Amino acid sequence: MARESWVAFCLAALLIFVGCATTTSAASVNSAKAQITILYDAFGKPSAMQKDWGYAALVEYGGKRILFDAGNNPGILAQNAKAKDINLSKLDFVVLSHRHGDHMGGLAYLLRVNPKVKIYAPKEGFGVYGADLPSTFYRKDPSLPLEQRYYNGAPPEVMRFGSAWPGANFQLIDKNAEIASGIQLLALVSDKPGTLELRELSLAINTPDGMVIVVGCSHPGIDKIVEAASAINPRIHLIAGGFHLVVSSDTDIEKIVTALRDTFKVRYVAPGHCTGEPAFTALKKAFGDRYLYAGLGTTVAISATR
Repeated sequence: MARESWVAFCLAALLIFVGCATTTSAASVNSAKAQITILYDAFGKPSAMQKDWGYAALVEYGGKRILFDAGNNPGILAQNAKAKDINLSKLDFVVLSHRHGDHMGGLAYLLRVNPKVKIYAPKEGFGVYGADLPSTFYRKDPSLPLEQRYYNGAPPEVMRFGSAWPGANFQLIDKNAEIASGIQLLALVSDKPGTLELRELSLAINTPDGMVIVVGCSHPGIDKIVEAASAINPRIHLIAGGFHLVVSSDTDIEKIVTALRDTFKVRYVAPGHCTGEPAFTALKKAFGDRYLYAGLGTTVAISATR
């Protein structure tokens, strides 16, 4: 074979190889799971999974595996993960929505099987996940003798506080943050009686179909969480998780349901946990076949194709 022909042959083969590699890579990305599996809740169809008050879901999107909340009881989280053949030692990261025990109690099991996993949690002044504050937060009195002054009158610039889980890899969040491509954490603060100043994180995934929002308890208000997500992308494709209407009046439930359907134009809802039985009924009536059952063990697709 002439030298020119041999060079041309090699270039052609290289182009074919690169083209095949590109096609294979695209196919592997497209075939990645895009779904939410409910691992912890108090309602569901009969199965080997155990029902309990609390919430946890495995979110899979864009090649990422995210545990959203950890349920109430470590033994039950372990049992339910085993029943669904889900290995919690293989996670990209964890999101804890807020500090209530029914969303973080399962951490004892999670940290046994995955002790170094990154855990995103709300940043609070003095929180169970650890915290820090500038030492300027407290008033000082230089007239006191040194033995009566904090740190002998010379405090560190930043005071760091321990967590209830020493050694856990917490990353504390106090404002909206993108944690992976197209995956955001929404940081809101409750102004509701009983949970005043409670900080809560929600997961917002910007998909080609619109925003997919996973909520823990929606203490700041499910309407406010959806409003924050719509500032990123006004198309709201799906909301899954606890809407916190479990003790709300029929009037208040109807107001929220109407806002989700008519104001925010939410396409699908997959309510669970603290949404409440009357709210399940109201949402099902309002959304019809766009209401997705999301009991314990259910897998909800993150896609317009259902």
